[in-house]
Amino acid sequence: MSTAAAFSVEDLGHRFGQRRALKDVSFSIAPGDFTVLLGLNGAGKTTLFSLATRLYAQSEGTIRIFGMDIRERPLDCLRLIGVVFQQPTLDLDLSVEQNLFYHCALHGLAHRDAARRIATEIERVGLVDQRRDKARRLSGGQRRRVEIARALLHGPRLLLLDEPTVGLDISSRQFLLDHVHRLCREDGIAALWATHLIDEVGEGARVVVLHRGEVRAVGAAAQLLGEMRAPSMRAAFETLVQERAAA
Repeated sequence: MSTAAAFSVEDLGHRFGQRRALKDVSFSIAPGDFTVLLGLNGAGKTTLFSLATRLYAQSEGTIRIFGMDIRERPLDCLRLIGVVFQQPTLDLDLSVEQNLFYHCALHGLAHRDAARRIATEIERVGLVDQRRDKARRLSGGQRRRVEIARALLHGPRLLLLDEPTVGLDISSRQFLLDHVHRLCREDGIAALWATHLIDEVGEGARVVVLHRGEVRAVGAAAQLLGEMRAPSMRAAFETLVQERAAA
């Protein structure tokens, strides 16, 4: 398992009736990688995440988590995944701690173990003073911090984050980016960060450009710029998708 890709898809496809949302999508992420899934709204990013988390039934292609086929070993695969969905999912009438304890209970963690993990993750996202506040009292950026903390409580090795910074201010966006980069660098967690915001592609990031359900490019940001002789990631992206990106 240690040498297998943390996340890989091969010839992945999906349809909604007659509309094809994904077509022959193939790429992989190594353990510890921070990879940006970059695409305009409607590119198929959320569909890919829905297949990877078993919210949608998979009919075309293969998804593997650390070498395991998710159709053959769904529970084993899902235990290794932490997810931050595009739509907020906290219970606003529960406190930060209550939201996190509820998640731990769903994963069968003993109360003492859950309390230890919650304390660690709350501290890492800088919300110790807000731990007993109801979620509705938090700012949008603070709620996202809680959701990332929650996604880590059961000890996943892969994080899937679907447009986690939409609607947030610059400082909140940067905190989340820095935090997830740190998780990859220090904890060896692999992260797939889906976004339409080009400025979230850092110099050291790997990039998967998804457009109209198809992969247009895969590689390190610097590599793509060199291959395309583009002055910036924005210029490279606009060339790849052949339309202006509102980011």
